Amino acid sequence: MNHPRKKRKIYAVIMAGGKGTRFWPLSRESRPKQLLNILGDTSMLQMTVDRLRKITFVEDIYIICGADLKRQISRKLDGVETRNIIVEPSGKNTMPPIGLMAEHIKRKDEDGVMAVFPSDHLIIGHRAFSDVLKTAHDVSLQDETLVTMGVVPSSPHTGYGYIQFNKKKELVNGKAFTVKTFAEKPNLSAAKRFLASGDFLWNSGMFVWRASVFLQNVMEHMPEDYLALEAIGDKISTRQYKSSLEENWEKLTSESVDYAILERSKNISVVRAEFKWSDIGSWNAYFDLLTKNGKGNVIKGDGMIIEGSNNLVHSNGRLTAVVGADNMVVINTKDATLVVHQDRVEEVKQLVEKLRIEGRTKVL
Repeated sequence: MNHPRKKRKIYAVIMAGGKGTRFWPLSRESRPKQLLNILGDTSMLQMTVDRLRKITFVEDIYIICGADLKRQISRKLDGVETRNIIVEPSGKNTMPPIGLMAEHIKRKDEDGVMAVFPSDHLIIGHRAFSDVLKTAHDVSLQDETLVTMGVVPSSPHTGYGYIQFNKKKELVNGKAFTVKTFAEKPNLSAAKRFLASGDFLWNSGMFVWRASVFLQNVMEHMPEDYLALEAIGDKISTRQYKSSLEENWEKLTSESVDYAILERSKNISVVRAEFKWSDIGSWNAYFDLLTKNGKGNVIKGDGMIIEGSNNLVHSNGRLTAVVGADNMVVINTKDATLVVHQDRVEEVKQLVEKLRIEGRTKVL
C-alpha cells in the first residue's frame, strides 16, 4: 500500500511578479506568462501551487507579486489564501522581494525555512522534486548555509546559468555539495566543457534557506538594504506597514539575489536535482517541450505550413500560414503578430522595451 509522504514545515514563496516579456505577444502586463495556460488546462502559476501543495501546507504557501496582479491571482488561483498574497510596490529584480518575504516569515517563525520558486517553470517528476526539496530542507537546518537547487544538465544549454560544485565536499552522499562558483550563461564551447566536467549544474533559480540566515547574509553584504528590510519588518501586522513598505522599498537595491547575495556569500550549498526541468524562458524553450510533426513543425491553433521545417506557429483565432521558411517562430494574436528567427528569440525582450519607449502601451 502506498502511503502519502509526510508534509514538512516549509514556507514556500512563489515569485509571481515577472512580466514574461520574452513570451510577447502572448504574454502581456495584464496577463503575464505565469497566468497563461500554455502547457495544458491550468496556468503555470496554478501548476506551481499544485506541486507545492503536495509537499507543504496550504497556509504556508505565499505568493509575491505586483498590486496590479494581486486581484487577478486571488480570483483565479486555487489553493492559496488571499492573505498570503504579498504585494511588492514595484518590480525590483529578485533580491528585494525575497528579502521582504524573509522578513514576513522570520516575524512569524524565527527558525522558519523558506523555499523560493519561480512561478512559471516546468518540473516533471513529483517524487524526485519532493526528494530534492527534502534534502535541501535538511541541509538548511544543519548549518547556516544558503541552499540552491542545481539541475543535472541534459545538454550544453547556453540559455542557463551554471553552478559548479566541489566534488570533494559532499554534504549529503551524492546529493548535496558545497558550491565552488557560479557561471554566467556560457557560449556553446564553454557549455560543452561544463557538461563534460561533470561538476556543473544548471542554476534553476530555486532556493532553500532559513529566513533568518538569509537576512544575516543581507546584513553582511548589503547593510543599508538590511536596515530598510528590518524597518519594513518592524511594521508587519501594524497599520503603518503599507507606508513603511512604500518608504523603505525605494531604498532597496534592484538586483538579482544571485549577484547581490549568493555570489558574495561564503557558505553556499547545492542539491543535485535530477528531475526534468525547464524555465520556459523563451519561445525556443517552449518549442523544445512540444511534440513535433514529421518535419519538426509545431502548429498551435489555426495554422498551416508548406515547404518549411522546425517552425513554431501559434495562432489565436486567425489562420496563420507559413510558406518556404525554416526555424521560425510566428505568434499571431488579435492585436499583434511576432515573426522572429529562432536564433534571435532572446531579442523579443528588446522589442518589448522598444514598444514601451515608443508608447505602444495598448500592445504591452
